[in-house]
Amino acid sequence: MGRVTRAADPAAVGRPAAAPVTVVGVDAAGAPPHPAALAALAGARLAVGAARHLACAALPDDCATVTLGPLAPALDRLAAAVAAGLPAVVLASGDPGLFGIVRRLRVEGLPVRVLPAVSSVAAAFARAGLPWDGAAVVSAHGRDLRPALNAVRALPAVAVLTAPGAGAAELGAGLVGWRRRLVVAEHLGTPAERVVETTPERAAATAWADPHVLLCLATDPDEVGAVRADNQPAAAPAGGWALPEAGYAHRDSMITKAEVRALAVARLRPRLGRLVWDVGAGSGSVGIECALLGAAVIAVERDPDAVDLVRRNAAAYRVDVRVVAGAAPVALAGLPDPDAAFVGGGGLDVLAAVAARRPARVVATLAALDRVAPALGLLREHGYRAEGVQLSAARLADLPGGSVRLAATNPVLVLTGDRP
Repeated sequence: MGRVTRAADPAAVGRPAAAPVTVVGVDAAGAPPHPAALAALAGARLAVGAARHLACAALPDDCATVTLGPLAPALDRLAAAVAAGLPAVVLASGDPGLFGIVRRLRVEGLPVRVLPAVSSVAAAFARAGLPWDGAAVVSAHGRDLRPALNAVRALPAVAVLTAPGAGAAELGAGLVGWRRRLVVAEHLGTPAERVVETTPERAAATAWADPHVLLCLATDPDEVGAVRADNQPAAAPAGGWALPEAGYAHRDSMITKAEVRALAVARLRPRLGRLVWDVGAGSGSVGIECALLGAAVIAVERDPDAVDLVRRNAAAYRVDVRVVAGAAPVALAGLPDPDAAFVGGGGLDVLAAVAARRPARVVATLAALDRVAPALGLLREHGYRAEGVQLSAARLADLPGGSVRLAATNPVLVLTGDRP
């Protein structure tokens, strides 16, 4: 077969071919290690980067430079260079594809060639002598701190890219009450490099140098499990969810049934970066399944025997659920605000205390019909769109002679409040 060729665009005749922007990763000491980096720098006609990176780069005398501050002017200059066919480089720390400038360049439609250096995350784990194939990597740089904070609350091994005002001190303060040890890596690769292992309490009381990387690790990885066998640190659990009641230790069938739990967890929308309260936790089954789906979870339970059950069940599923022993609403005071809350026990005063904390979603289960109208009214008074559904499941049960019958479970009302 003959080769098919595309007809030339007459308007493009004589126009220079678009040259990709070469993004060069610079290690913390200032030397670009990739073998092709020196050649890219030597041929550059435009270089964009932070002042410290441009100062150490071997650029031609006639190379124009743009020092990064606001990004928009630099992007305009890069687009013009690409259109003119001029070689352009961007200098960036570490691996520019890891929460770096590569994403923004691609959003702008610029062709990109990447020559990475060792990322600050890889360097931090290496300095600490730790493996990180099971770790999650999140960023608190230039964004809301809460998702990163909830990720380190939920998972046993997390690296956080920090920023002034969103670093080890702030994250440490938010981790008080969770069993975590922290490794703070300051000024990696420079003469001022310092790697310190500390606790959340000490981190919160320390002034850390910028830039630094935070590693947050479970104090007992054997208890929580630092690496999932499926290489998915925050994906849906391999064993599924809405697990049968027999999968949990519980007392006298005091457990949210699997059919109800499936809807409750779906309505709570747990995922990495969110904090879920399980109030009146009982066996802890709802909170544990939210934790299996990546959420940070606080379980509140007043019964000392049930508190022990929650801890045993969480350990059995190797998730880190923070258990608060005490009666709501008093026990809710001082807890970090949730993104979603499940109220499985307590009266209207508990539901009111939860709604007053303004989580985006509230899910409550009720057995008594006379509580439904007051609970709906309470949620609506707190600004929620409230709705409810009654769930009544009948499970197959064997009969003598090979027949089966339907065995009814108790009806349960599930109320959901959504904040507009």
